[in-house]
Amino acid sequence: MRVGLLVTCLVDLMRPRIGFAALKLLEAAGCEVLVPANQTCCGQPAFNSGDRGRALALAKKLLSEFEACDYLVAPSGSCAGMVKSHYIDLAGDEPGLAEGMARLAAKTYELSDFLATVVKLERPPGNYVGSVAYHDSCAGLRELGIKAQPRALLAKMPGVRLEELNGAEECCGFGGTFSVKFGELAAAIADKKCANIAASGADAVVLGDLGCMLNIEGKLRRLGDATPVLHIAEVLAGDVGQKVD
Repeated sequence: MRVGLLVTCLVDLMRPRIGFAALKLLEAAGCEVLVPANQTCCGQPAFNSGDRGRALALAKKLLSEFEACDYLVAPSGSCAGMVKSHYIDLAGDEPGLAEGMARLAAKTYELSDFLATVVKLERPPGNYVGSVAYHDSCAGLRELGIKAQPRALLAKMPGVRLEELNGAEECCGFGGTFSVKFGELAAAIADKKCANIAASGADAVVLGDLGCMLNIEGKLRRLGDATPVLHIAEVLAGDVGQKVD
């Protein structure tokens, strides 16, 4: 099984260890992993800002890089959702392109969904010990139905105790350009999310999108809260820098 790993812009620029954790998990599941060296953006920022021309150019580039793979996997519900839900629309009436985008969309998965439902990973290599509160990122939840999959994977880790977060399905306030255009509203939403995290009493917050991760972590730190904010890939792979007794 040849799996193409879409690292995503944010992971590449801000938290590369998530990409390495995703690679570790896919290889642990027995996949042959392809990571195109020249991959860039999925086109979502341009698409969300109305620049369909630039978004289409990036979509075509991504298609050419991953079309030979059996699957395309991304450690991000928003990027996977862009490919799966919007690429066909971007293709328009260009001959042959819509068919190629449809084939790519059909084999695109968010990481936890792929691990739980396609390869059915039984033994995550991580050995995290502690309680975690899971935040459901908007794009993964609403575009791809990512809800039970990460929880099922965490349940396979003996040291993990899941504390359900009040308002787990509510936005963290990031929303890509939303947090830039509506800063005060985004900050208020983040305040509520962080209050729910503090009330959970969990040792760490876990989620599946780095945009949400950076937003929540930034707000927590500004509030003086040192609660670790971890990507699901880091926990499953054991790449969180945690000392285990």
